[in-house]
Amino acid sequence: MRYVKLGKTDLQISEVGFGGIPIIRLDMGTAIAVLRRAYERGITFFDTANIYRDSEEKMGRAFDGMRKKIVVATKTFQRDAVNTMKHLENSLRMLKTDYIDLYQLHQVAQEKDLLAVSAPGGALEAVMKAHKQGKVRFIGVTSHNLAMAVKLVKTGLFATVQFPFNFIEDEPKNELHRAARKRDMGILAMKPFAGGVIDNAELAIKFLRQHADVIPLPGYDSVASVDKVVSFYGRENKVTKKDRELMDKYRVELGKKFCHRCEYCQPCPHGVMITPAMAYNVVASRMSPAVAVDFSRVMMESVKLCQECGECAERCPYELPVQEMLKANYDLYERHRAGLK
Repeated sequence: MRYVKLGKTDLQISEVGFGGIPIIRLDMGTAIAVLRRAYERGITFFDTANIYRDSEEKMGRAFDGMRKKIVVATKTFQRDAVNTMKHLENSLRMLKTDYIDLYQLHQVAQEKDLLAVSAPGGALEAVMKAHKQGKVRFIGVTSHNLAMAVKLVKTGLFATVQFPFNFIEDEPKNELHRAARKRDMGILAMKPFAGGVIDNAELAIKFLRQHADVIPLPGYDSVASVDKVVSFYGRENKVTKKDRELMDKYRVELGKKFCHRCEYCQPCPHGVMITPAMAYNVVASRMSPAVAVDFSRVMMESVKLCQECGECAERCPYELPVQEMLKANYDLYERHRAGLK
C-alpha cells in the first residue's frame, strides 16, 4: 500500500480509502470486522456521513482507542449553521472522537446550495468556527454536479473535493481535476464502481490507478471484498487493449443515465424497492429472461405500489427520472414474464 499526502492538507492517507455506505447493511459485529480488516490491510482513510444511518457509530466502535492511527472524513447535508453544528456534534459522539480530520459539506449541487452554505449563518460559517475550535482539521466539499464542482473548487474555500469518478463517468479528469490540482486540493473519487453497476472490480481499479493523485473510496460489505480490492494494489498496473475494449462495452451498455445505487431515494413511503428495481435492465442484460424474472420478482412486483408521489426523484442527486425508469424496467420485466408463459 502506498501512502500519499491529501492535497494541501498534512493528512497522510492510503492510496485507496473506505466508503462508508455499504456497512449500513451489516450488523454491528460484521461491520466492525470489515472495518478492522481494512485497517489491517493498510487502509487508513475512512469516509462516512451523518446521513449514512449508523455508519459513523460502527466506525466509532471499530476504531475506539485507535484514533491517531486513522484519518476520518464525514459530511453534513445541512445548509445552516445551527443544524450543521448539531450534525457535527452528533458525528463526534458517534465516531467517539473530539475532532474530525476532514469535514465535508455534502452534495452542494445547485447554486441555491452554494448560496445557502456560504451566507451569514450558513453551514460554512459553523464549520470554520469548529475549525478554529479544533473540532475540524480540514474542510472539504462533495457534489454530483460537474459544473458546480468546478465552481466550488475555484472558490478556494475547500481543501478537498469529492466527486463521482470511474471509467463510465470519466469527465472529471478534465476541467475538475485540473482545477483541483492547480489549487493543490485533495481529490476524492466516490462511486469508483459506478454505484455497483461495474461488477468487474479489477477493471475499475485499473482505470483509477492511472490517476495516482485521485483517491478512490470503494464501499466494502465483507472481509473478502476488502481483501479483493487491496490485492489489486500489490501488483503492477497495466491497462491492456482488451481492458479498454471491455470498458467501452460497459459504457455502451450503461450509457450516462443509470442508477448509482446510492440509496438516497430510499425509503419509499409506499414500499417500492426502488434501488434494486432500478437495476432490472442491467440484471436482465446479464441473465436469461427466466433467471432475471425469478431473481428480481419480489423487487419488481413492489413497483406496482408506486403512487407517483415524486419523492424519489426529488431526493436523487443525479436528477434521474426515477418514476419513468422504474416504469420502463417494470414493462421490460412484464415482457420477460409474459414470454415465459
